Amino acid sequence: MTDLLLNRTRRKATPIHMVSEDAVNGLLRSLPKPQSAWIKAHGFSGKAGTHVAVPGEKGEIALVVFGTGAPSRQADPFLPSKLASALPDGTYAFHEPVDQGTLVALGWLMEAYRFDAYNAASAPRAQLVAPKGVDADAVRAKAEAVTLTRDLINTPANDMGPDALEKAIRALAKTHGAKVSSIVGSQLLKQNFPMIHAVGRASDIEPRLVDMTWGAASRPKVTLVGKGVCFDTGGLNLKPGNSMALMKKDMGGAANVLGLAAMIMQAKLPVRLRVLIPAVENSVSAGAFRPGDILPSRKGLSVEIGNTDAEGRLVLADALHLADEESPDLLIDMATLTGAARVAVGPDLAPFYTDDEDLAGAISQAGASTNDPVWRMPFWSPYDEWLSSSVADVNHISSGGFAGSITAGLFLRRFVENARSYVHLDIFGWTPKSKPGRPMGGEACAIRALFEVIEKRYSSRRTRRR
Repeated sequence: MTDLLLNRTRRKATPIHMVSEDAVNGLLRSLPKPQSAWIKAHGFSGKAGTHVAVPGEKGEIALVVFGTGAPSRQADPFLPSKLASALPDGTYAFHEPVDQGTLVALGWLMEAYRFDAYNAASAPRAQLVAPKGVDADAVRAKAEAVTLTRDLINTPANDMGPDALEKAIRALAKTHGAKVSSIVGSQLLKQNFPMIHAVGRASDIEPRLVDMTWGAASRPKVTLVGKGVCFDTGGLNLKPGNSMALMKKDMGGAANVLGLAAMIMQAKLPVRLRVLIPAVENSVSAGAFRPGDILPSRKGLSVEIGNTDAEGRLVLADALHLADEESPDLLIDMATLTGAARVAVGPDLAPFYTDDEDLAGAISQAGASTNDPVWRMPFWSPYDEWLSSSVADVNHISSGGFAGSITAGLFLRRFVENARSYVHLDIFGWTPKSKPGRPMGGEACAIRALFEVIEKRYSSRRTRRR
């Protein structure tokens, strides 16, 4: 897919003219009469997202006209990416300078993505010459990270269990020279990860905690924790069939932190990166954990189980406390954690929680500049009491139906004390309806925004030290 973005080349490319609704007549006057007539005959008005392929004298595509809509309306930078899947094979280049050329080029590659591991569906092969001023290598690296994330989420659970997820992590580590270790099965109990073990023990595939490290130990510690529930039945609080259908994506947090890690390592950012993935299946068997159970945790808190379908926060809690033990400079967790987050902000926005005001501002700004939308949510401490338990230190869910995403975040925050900055993201990991640059299916959520934050935060430190 990434070979669809070409460096500046002398290869003949079909020009793409981007035109707003109020500029159509001017374009028509500038073109030869046969081409103008062709565009008029197709009723092209410059409406956003529409296009016309205009033939030349020999029947070839001589130029493409793409509508950007009303000039007063702020267009999605990924809008022109629709051409990547609409145009036939060939090489294309934008005729005029392109605003936000980097995002336009990235959107082209993201639109061209196809998950074809199980069928022979042909992917689009329309190649784009990188717009002037665009770092094509950097764009391709981001697109490769998005592809990794999407492929992991889209792979069905019969081929993406905890063992297969570990193999994917090891493959990524090998590519970038990272180190990987794992704690599997009963070793989780011996090494004090009781909640990871409890959630995954009912599956035929043993639960595990996978630990990947990269970069010099002397550098600032950036730690990523991703929920790796490879399939979620809901456990004994069994999900109904329509809610279980997409649960192959419940390891979307793991997939997203791996995509983010790939970008960090590919860019060789001056950080010591650690990635922790608790990889489990929440299955049903005689060994499944139960509602009403009281589980120990790595931190030492006893946790009452209010509902076995809220398993993700349990495995994250043990992993987060491990991460927190070495006081990282930045600790990020990502998880497909609650339906409440979808009710609050829908599928497109990635809600995030942090007490670090500077970090919150940087993430919000990066989300806007990278076209990777995020929305800050509050760690509202008064709701902490909703997690109270009469028989344990804490219940892992609240007793009422309010603020489910907030209370989940508050539960996780209890397991982080030493990290200099901490942010929790409750993502969806899925695009339910195709949009420009975002085909339906598994999705990378907020990782491009987070990469920009990390790159600016730590590359600037390296510059100052020089």
